[in-house]
Amino acid sequence: MQHSAITESGGQLATVVGSAAGSDTVVVHVQLRPRRGSTRRCLAALAELAGAHPAVSFTLTGLSKDDRVVRVTVGVELGPRAAVARFSPQAQAAYAFVSSVFTTLYDHMPVYTVEPGDAERAAAADLMVRLAAGPAAEAAVPAEQIPA
Repeated sequence: MQHSAITESGGQLATVVGSAAGSDTVVVHVQLRPRRGSTRRCLAALAELAGAHPAVSFTLTGLSKDDRVVRVTVGVELGPRAAVARFSPQAQAAYAFVSSVFTTLYDHMPVYTVEPGDAERAAAADLMVRLAAGPAAEAAVPAEQIPA
């Protein structure tokens, strides 16, 4: 089962994924928009921020670009819907992480965003595979593989 919170403009702001058994998990998407020359610094700063918030579950969910910026979408798991409503420790940690993203990475223009599309998800998955392979593998996704 998947439910979405939709903004007034029709964009999907938060996604709830799970089964009908009550294990719905709320994921909020935040997009960082570093200028093309500072993408690696943005990812390094995001990794450093993740190290400061080890209790938070998040993943790189989208990657796309335009003429000036690369759009890096991060999905932050707030936890089960019922626990979020009760402001659980997991939800509090996730909110603190998102707050830190906005205050620490403000140079990379963070915004709440919609759930990434299939092409953005595929580019992000490819980047994660390359990063997991280590420095011996090419760490950057070729420009032609990042959706415009």
